Amino acid sequence: MSTITESLLVGLIGDGITASLTPPMHEREAAACGLHYLYRPVDLAVNGRSAADVGDLLRYGRDLGFNAFNITHPCKQLVLEHLDEVSEDAARLGAVNTVLIQDGRFIGHNTDYSGFATALAQGLPDAALDAVVQLGAGGAGAAVAYALLKAGTRELTLIDLDPERTRERAAALAALFPDAVVRPGSREDLGPALSSADGFVQATPVGMHSHPGLPLDPELLRPESWVADVIYRPVRTQLVDAAEARGCRVLDGGHMAVGQAVDAFRLISGVEPDAARMRAHFLELVNSGR
Repeated sequence: MSTITESLLVGLIGDGITASLTPPMHEREAAACGLHYLYRPVDLAVNGRSAADVGDLLRYGRDLGFNAFNITHPCKQLVLEHLDEVSEDAARLGAVNTVLIQDGRFIGHNTDYSGFATALAQGLPDAALDAVVQLGAGGAGAAVAYALLKAGTRELTLIDLDPERTRERAAALAALFPDAVVRPGSREDLGPALSSADGFVQATPVGMHSHPGLPLDPELLRPESWVADVIYRPVRTQLVDAAEARGCRVLDGGHMAVGQAVDAFRLISGVEPDAARMRAHFLELVNSGR
């Protein structure tokens, strides 16, 4: 954990992130914890920078006195080569979303996977995890799949519109978790896989405010299964509503969004945040249209 200083200066590096909810979430929680905490977005698009500049931005930040950075799309993989140390889980995932600056060194962590793991454990306690179907094998999907397998999923079916990406992701995860079965699938496999699955995770952009709709026919969902969505704008996606109407237990994407922020805040500040308070603030921000 980092040492609490008189003040903390934190940044978020990514593309199109000026309106991110992460800065206000961190600053509000820091104020409640009695910390002097300033969090600023470093938007590649606004600053005319490319993702390849992430290493330079980290070094500039270090020289300017930043304590840490969160890292988001499209820099989570590119940042790895600029780090002095990487946590075991971040190294296994091949992606970093939190960089601590300690004694001039860059230390990388991944709170995307841990945020989903916490969300799943707290939002769907005692949910069966033996067989899970996941739609979407991109960046968020990789973290979610890793979290599921680490939590004990024995059979994971990955389905994505990009067959090559699906195969590569499944093979990489199978190598990390040799005791589990990780199989790539196609859209045609969705129905048969869901017929015997304990749960379903939606990790594609479908359902976002800018990409509304349903990622699958809700009739494929068994009432006995649980459903998790990673979309948090809106928090109540069409999938969450449809799954709930089918009788499924549901986990909205806001839980993962807050979970990763909670874990990052703890790493950066060394202070245990109030997760329920951060969730309430998050919902306040979303409902206000932020």
